[in-house]
Amino acid sequence: VQLQASGGGWVQAGGSLTLSCVAPRNIFGLTSMAWYREAPGEGRELVARITGDGVTNYAEFVQGRFTISGDNIGNNVYLLMKNLRPDDTAVYYCCARALEVNYWGQGTLVTVSS
Repeated sequence: VQLQASGGGWVQAGGSLTLSCVAPRNIFGLTSMAWYREAPGEGRELVARITGDGVTNYAEFVQGRFTISGDNIGNNVYLLMKNLRPDDTAVYYCCARALEVNYWGQGTLVTVSS
């Protein structure tokens, strides 16, 4: 299963970026899509998740700043990131969960300068 993440880049603090993830439409048993991130020297952490029913949940550190959404065309998921901070700098990974298995994209780098 190949997930393609894009949209990362460089932005100044306070700016915005939107990440996109394209997932195959034939993922059997897909239950949720999510974004994780991994900052330099840190472990991978959940940023936001959306279920097939549209239920969302967010890490506390992005509450009110980031919005996860999906579309009904395919298994695509987006992450709108506003009011970015330098500590949001990380590689962001898209993840599809199906039948208790996580499938990962290649990651997209977000760099926020102060």
